[in-house]
Amino acid sequence: MERQRHRKSVDGDHDDEATAAANTGMIELPEVCLATVISFTSPRDACRLSCVNSLFKLATESDAVWDRFLPADYRSLISNSNFCSSSSSMSKKELYLGLCHNPILIDEGKMSFQLDKLSGKKCYMISARKLAIVWGNTPAYWRWISVRGSRFPEVAELIHVWWLEIRGEINTSILSPRTTYGAYLVFKMVVVAYGFVNQAVEVSFGLVGSESHKRAVYLDMDRGQRPRQIQFARRNRIDNRSRSLEWQGSVPRENGGHYPKKRGDGWLEIELGEIFIGVGEKNVLEMSVMEVTSGNWKAGLIVQGIEIRPKHSK
Repeated sequence: MERQRHRKSVDGDHDDEATAAANTGMIELPEVCLATVISFTSPRDACRLSCVNSLFKLATESDAVWDRFLPADYRSLISNSNFCSSSSSMSKKELYLGLCHNPILIDEGKMSFQLDKLSGKKCYMISARKLAIVWGNTPAYWRWISVRGSRFPEVAELIHVWWLEIRGEINTSILSPRTTYGAYLVFKMVVVAYGFVNQAVEVSFGLVGSESHKRAVYLDMDRGQRPRQIQFARRNRIDNRSRSLEWQGSVPRENGGHYPKKRGDGWLEIELGEIFIGVGEKNVLEMSVMEVTSGNWKAGLIVQGIEIRPKHSK
């Protein structure tokens, strides 16, 4: 009985939407006109409208709808990618969804581009190779490796440093206007990583030349959240070539956006900050990840890149 009532409720909702459409005269519009109206909504709204009735469903499948959801410069963005060769046989909706689910490499493979599925806004990831990593090309401190699951051919693995400094830049002109963007460090930690337990890292994200908002975050998601657990970290000190064991106590802390979250692709991410991009802005955004004050040696951080993507309202 409960299932039947639920089904009647769902069917009733659809009937109400169809009735509302009929009462407003939209149901009498030609499919091409209806598609034009829907194209002024959003990808999420279009998918919802496709459930109203068969006419709406046909209209929301139209190329006219999804062509408007695609960024104006999408052809140039995909022109040098493998995705371009197959895009000619796709409908605009298939092309849109393809760009949502399959990031493509641009800028000689040093950046990736994709679309945010809910809004159609542009998303980019700056690869570790394009970031400015202090001592990044010194084999004693960092090494470049291939890791399964990375969208880039190479990622940077921290071997041993006490001065951790990673910086990146992106031009606002390639981002979607009227959008609040967040920047996220995308990384992993190896099992024998050390130097990050209970160690705050300073991050920032803002316009070049202006005072960026800085905040402290932690990269030790697993170990850092174990309450009152004494941990060991084996450290290989370069200065005296001796090995020592260091006791490090971990205290409980609340997340509050200051700890990494696990992504759907298996990597971790930590937010560096956010900024609103207006219309016609031609500035440069800069981002940074730094830990240079503690003097502690650090190792085991694997950096894939920094992702810049739209933030959704909760």
